[in-house]
Amino acid sequence: MRASDNPERIVRQAAEEIGALCDALAAAIVGQRALIEQLLCAVLAGGHVLLEGLPGLGKTHLAKGLARVLGVSVGRVQCTPDLMPADVTGSELLHRGDGEEALRFAPGPVFANLVLVDEINRATPKTQAALLEAMQEGQVTQGGCSHALPQPFWVIATQNPIEIEGTYPLPEAQLDRFAVQLDLGFPDADGLLALLDVALDAEPAETLPPVLDSEQLVGLLALARVPLIAAPVRRAAVDLVLATHAAAGPAAALRYGASPRALQALLRGARVRALMHARAHVSLDDLQALALPCLRHRVVLGMDAALAGTNKSDVLVAVLADWRRRLDHQSR
Repeated sequence: MRASDNPERIVRQAAEEIGALCDALAAAIVGQRALIEQLLCAVLAGGHVLLEGLPGLGKTHLAKGLARVLGVSVGRVQCTPDLMPADVTGSELLHRGDGEEALRFAPGPVFANLVLVDEINRATPKTQAALLEAMQEGQVTQGGCSHALPQPFWVIATQNPIEIEGTYPLPEAQLDRFAVQLDLGFPDADGLLALLDVALDAEPAETLPPVLDSEQLVGLLALARVPLIAAPVRRAAVDLVLATHAAAGPAAALRYGASPRALQALLRGARVRALMHARAHVSLDDLQALALPCLRHRVVLGMDAALAGTNKSDVLVAVLADWRRRLDHQSR
């Protein structure tokens, strides 16, 4: 963006580009428009995404479609209990040539712009730790040497919530590395009929053309930092995160509230949502729209609430309602 560029035109152009990405994905993954918008808010803000849903709802196709419309390289890791860290990050192989032997690093599937990690909770904690370094540091370490990953770099991980046997639940430290957790709901009758119209004989996500070229993508990622976050909005975001730690009210059902990283993810995603709606400033509505995806996987239910079968999302919805009620009262 040049200093001479018109800010309003730039914001409007960014909104058009994000809208084109949404339209392309929504045409291939039917009935998930709201989820696709949340996904793009996280990805364009540079965050990693955890997709959760029943088998067959399109988690893998959504991730593949995202890579195609962004026009980036994609790597895939199918997690199983016998998957080793080197299968993900790469390993050193012995090469012979010209009478000499040397170890050379052979990159694994994690060396791509977008890495799809299928059924991440089937990988062992040791392999999960290797992914954690890649997600947090943007590099992998092998043989005492660090190898930088391509940029931009995203991990889109999937997990199936109904299968428990043979799985290794992600620890809180790794869950916190995901900007958002998105739950793919089951489509209604109209959604299933629409699915048959586009995906009965083919998978449209597999053939999506790129919507942006590399220069446009780099520019859009830079613009994701442009929308202004006014002091009252910053304070409101802080109050929301602190509300998940309250000892009274709905948050009393939580053992641990959201982390400071949740606050960062929320505000970064809110800036993208502001751009999506052609605004150069973040609003309270942006915070509210992304609060559940950003906070849900970062809070932990107390023992009594967990035994009672309390749903974390229900608790957070109540916390959000109290938070918004207080803000509306203060603004009067």
